Parts: sequence; structure tokens; C-alpha cells
Amino acid sequence: MECAGRKVDQTEPAEKLAALWSAGGKDGEEKMGDNFLEVLAFVCYLVIVLGVGVYFFMKGRTTKGGDKEYFLGGRNMNGWVAALSAGASDMSAWVLMGLPGSIYLLGMGQVWISVGLLVGTICAWLFVAPKLRRYSIIAGDAITIPQFLTKRFQSKSPVLQIICAAVFVVAYCIYAASSLVACGDLFTTVFGVKEVGGVTLDATFYMICAAVIILLYTFLGGFNAVCWTDFFQGMLMLCALMATPLIVNLAMQAPDFAPLAEVAENPNYYNLLSSGKMDWKSLSDILSGFGWGLGYFGMPHILVRYMSVRSDKEMKKSRIIGITWTALILTMASVVGLTGHQFLGAYLPEGSKQLVFITIVRNVFPALIAGIMLSAILAASMSTADSQLLASSSAFASDVYKPVFRKNASDKEMLWAGRIVVAIISVIALLIAMSPNCKGIMALVECAWGAFGAAFGPAILLSLYWKRFTYKGAVAGIVVGFSVDALWYVFLSSPTGLYEIIPGFIASFIAAVVISKMDKEPSKEIEEMFDKAAQEE
Repeated sequence: MECAGRKVDQTEPAEKLAALWSAGGKDGEEKMGDNFLEVLAFVCYLVIVLGVGVYFFMKGRTTKGGDKEYFLGGRNMNGWVAALSAGASDMSAWVLMGLPGSIYLLGMGQVWISVGLLVGTICAWLFVAPKLRRYSIIAGDAITIPQFLTKRFQSKSPVLQIICAAVFVVAYCIYAASSLVACGDLFTTVFGVKEVGGVTLDATFYMICAAVIILLYTFLGGFNAVCWTDFFQGMLMLCALMATPLIVNLAMQAPDFAPLAEVAENPNYYNLLSSGKMDWKSLSDILSGFGWGLGYFGMPHILVRYMSVRSDKEMKKSRIIGITWTALILTMASVVGLTGHQFLGAYLPEGSKQLVFITIVRNVFPALIAGIMLSAILAASMSTADSQLLASSSAFASDVYKPVFRKNASDKEMLWAGRIVVAIISVIALLIAMSPNCKGIMALVECAWGAFGAAFGPAILLSLYWKRFTYKGAVAGIVVGFSVDALWYVFLSSPTGLYEIIPGFIASFIAAVVISKMDKEPSKEIEEMFDKAAQEE
């Protein structure tokens, strides 16, 4: 599945522009007023987000939770917040732009990604979340995924933590860049390119603003701020996706309704087989779709949400809420794409297909409501970026800085080390997003998602379910998975059409098992810890 890059053509024929805004007569001075109301909605949203960061910053000054409080919220997240934070940090802007856009343009054959992600999130909540939470506490109260993997084997070697941190930084720079690209696309599409006071308000300017805001509230409030903003952003995303197709379908019931452009003919549009038959094209789309689900087993910023839940009782609640939320989000995102096909026709060309949600919302809702709805895209972008920044900063501070460079570092020094990494990764992500070679939202997400799933997925599953798994096996699995994923992406992804996470995941699993079998058996203490984690289920 592909997504357009960040450069959006803002020029439209006069008759199309008039048709697009005809419902509310939105031209001239009235259109300027509508833009003001949309801006007002965005500003209110951003003030709330920053307010949450400031609140937890002030609260954190009166508590002494240290790195555990900043990076994991003191393991005190309730079921609702943990579930929606996991979902919102997972579903970045692609769920509001990339997925609906591809279904709008190409049809039902694109829904296999939604199916794969739903299956993956169900399996992760059922088989990984509760076990990882308990095991991470037993394994020396680990607060990051690299720390859990190291303490699970009772190893004093920093090799695994350093490798994990390196993968984190590389993948998260790419992943966070996708969120910044989405913010640039959103604001450029809604407000256009303008000159204000000698400053050009273009995609680059908007991406810089988004990076600064994300950096601020992540920097200030840590895990608590990120989770609570994710909670509200998850609710906003769900409301926007639920309301939009409902209102659009009501509008299409009007006797005089006509699509904004002629509906393009595609005999396979409603066929789940993208080519209309079971050939390699259709099969690779199906396999790749389910391959996306493998990512949940190795996504650090989602896995730490499982670790943060305060109790087994709250975990049961989180599972139900998390699975339900994800199912609704993926279903409604697909419905938006199908609805857009009927409502817009062929109005949006292939290069602008990711704008289907934005176009629909601005056409059917009053300006202030449209601004609130479009804030959902901003919410999706920011909720993913903040989680990624925090996960990468915690990996560096807890897993590299302290054990390698400053073994006697204080909690305060650890927090500042993590915050500095947040700033560095934000700058690198911004440079990637601003690059003219940037391939767009979905391409960036696909690349980072595959790297994480292939590298860490098998290691997490084997750590939780195989007593014979060893430290060397974990190192081998992570290195092989990441390497095979990258090589497949570069050389074989286009010729085969198969998502690189699949061969990467398989190779990682095989390497981890083979090296563990070749290695000596784990010590009695490690096996006893494994048994203790299993007995507490």
C-alpha cells in the first residue's frame, strides 16, 4: 500500500473549488472566516495538549518517582488510559490519511492491512500484554523493553541493550518523521501556503511547529503526560471516524445529491482480491496485510503501555477497551475510504488520495466542527510521535547512558539525558520529513513498523513462552531480524510485493531458536524466574 509524498498540489480548477465549497457558500470573506474558525479549533486543541504537559511537569516536581515515574508512569496507569494510549500511539496519521486514501482509490483489496492489524492487536492483548506486565516486574522491575530482555536473562552485559537502543534510534527517527509529514500535509492542505510578516507558512514551517509542540509536552511531562494526551487523542480520533461516514451517508440520501466528480469505473473495486483473482498480486497483498499484525509483538512504544498497567484487574479492562477501540478505528477508517469513493467520485487524483478524509470533513461539517474533526489527524500524528520519542529516550537513558557511560548517574541526570535524546531525535526526524526524497507517510510508517516487528517480535514471544531461550539467542534474533528486514526492503520488496516484516520475522525467529539451542542451557535462577512468572497467571 502506498501513500503520496508530502508535496500537495494546492491549485484546483475554479469550478471544482466552487463545487467543493458550494454546500456552505464558502468562498471569499466567508471562507476566510471559516479558516479562522478552523484555526481556533486547532489552537484550542494545542493549548489543551500543552496544558497536560505542564500539569504533569508541575506534579512531577513534588514527587520523587525518578526514571520509573518519567518513563513508565510509576506502573500506575488505569485500564482506560493504558488501552487508549496503546491504541493512539499505534494508530498514527496513516489511519486517517493513508488507509482511507488507498481504499478510496484502489478499493476493498486494501483492507487486508486492517484485518492483519486487528488480528495482531487481539493476539498482543491476549497473549503478550498480561504476561509481559507480570514478567517485567519479576525481572528486576524492568521499565524498558531492552532492560526487560537483559534482566530476563540476568545478564550484566550491556551488548543487548546497546543494540536495542541503536535500533530504537534509527527506526524511531523514521517513524516520528511520518507524523511530522502528516502535520505538514494537514496544515498545508487546510490553510495553504501563505506569507505572513515575511515568514512563509508552508509545509516546512508547519512541521517545525508540530515538532516543537510534541517536544515540549514530552519533555515536560514524561510518560504520564504522553499517556493522558494519548487518551484524549484516542477519543477524538474515534469520534471523528465514527461521525464522518454517518453524516456523509445522510448527505448522500438527499434527492439532489451528486458526487463531486464522476465515479471512476473499477470492476474489482469491491473485490477483496486486489487483482480480481487469486494470483500472486492478490496473495502478496493478503500476506502483507497479515504481516502488519506481526508488528505488535515487537513495537516498544506499545509494549511499554502493557507494562504500565497498575494491576491484573485493570489489565482485563484494558484488553477489552483496547481491542474494541482498535476494531472500531480500523473499521471506520475503511468505511471512510468507501464512503469517499461514492461522495467524491474521482475528484481526488492519485497524488492527493490521502486527502480524502480532509476533503469530506471540510465539505460536510461547519467550519468550527470541521476544525475539531481535523484535529483528529493532528492527534493521531502527535500521539504516535510523543510515544516514540519517549520510548527512544528511555532506551538511551536507562539502557546505554547509565550502564555504559555513567554507572553512578542520579535520577535527575538520567531524566536530563533522556530529554536531550528526545530533542536530538526530534531534530533528525524533522530533517527526514523535510527531505525532498521523503516518500510520504505510509512509506515511512511501513519501514519503521517492519524493522521493529522483525527485530523484537520473536525475541519478546520467545522470552515470554520458551524457558530454553538464551541471551545470545535474543541478540542473534534481534540483529538477524533487523538486517533481513532492511535488506529485503532495499532489494526484494518491490520485485516480490511482499512486506519485508514477514521474511525478517521468520529469519529472526529461526536465528533466535538455533543460537539458543547451540548455547548452554539457562541457569537454575533464570528458569525459576520463568516458572514464577508462569505460575502467577
